[in-house]
Amino acid sequence: MDNLLGLLRIRVKRGVNLAVRDVRSSDPYVVVKMGKQKLKTHVIRKDVNPQWNEDLTLSISDPNLPIKLTVYDHDTFSKDDKMGDAEFDIKSFIEAMTMDLHGLPAGTVVTRLQPSRQNCLAEESCITWTDGKVAQDLCLRLRNVECGEVELSLHWIDLPGSKGVQSL
Repeated sequence: MDNLLGLLRIRVKRGVNLAVRDVRSSDPYVVVKMGKQKLKTHVIRKDVNPQWNEDLTLSISDPNLPIKLTVYDHDTFSKDDKMGDAEFDIKSFIEAMTMDLHGLPAGTVVTRLQPSRQNCLAEESCITWTDGKVAQDLCLRLRNVECGEVELSLHWIDLPGSKGVQSL
């Protein structure tokens, strides 16, 4: 708890055009890993465009660690098939949180991140100041698979007694 900065709430919104791993569809779920933490969404049956809208919360001690996301196809009688993976970092998100943004109008774009070979972004990702909080929407292109994207949003939760990002 000594090094805990706060919590990162990752809303896993939806998958878009995910790979087919069963006969005509897939039963996808998402696993999110950061360091030794591992969280997963529920399985959506027979859908290559699933709507999860599920919140997964990570404890953040080291904001330099990448967050890894893997999509799997749930199989009842065999090992679950991998449907691609992606990785993202939260350095820009944390950096935006250390800025003095109070007084800015809601919806102000603080930072824009462009897709590149160094990240898994499928499109521009904006870090915004909304309702007195920093938020980021991401659309990640899955790697090691023929197709598929996953849409996420990030929100920070301050914890009483934690160091907080201002200590960085």
